[in-house]
Amino acid sequence: MNGAEVLIPIIMFVGGFAMVFGIVYLKTRQNLAMIEKGMNPKEFANRPAPYKNLKWALLLIGSGVGLFLAYILDNFVLYTRTIEGWRDHGHNPPIYFSLIAIGGGLGLFGSYLIEKKWWDANRDKQ
Repeated sequence: MNGAEVLIPIIMFVGGFAMVFGIVYLKTRQNLAMIEKGMNPKEFANRPAPYKNLKWALLLIGSGVGLFLAYILDNFVLYTRTIEGWRDHGHNPPIYFSLIAIGGGLGLFGSYLIEKKWWDANRDKQ
């Protein structure tokens, strides 16, 4: 093994340890800051997420619609001219990535709007 090959496993273990240590350290600091302000950290640990399933559903639906729209555009709308003739069928990969991201983002934005509407309606009741 050369010098660089030996460093890779060492760096991986040191990086993993640093990540776990950093997460625990930051969580402890957050809890201490909450205690200093008179808040109970245990209250916020197990808060329910009422629209968690809605968020995932809209994210996946938006991504699926984006993927389907990219397929339709790639195979039936966007053609590339080559020497052999017109070329289609999967030669526009950026369209797939961008429309999946746009569809997923629109799904998350829709979830945000629904949650905000619910929180605004229920804030007056508290």
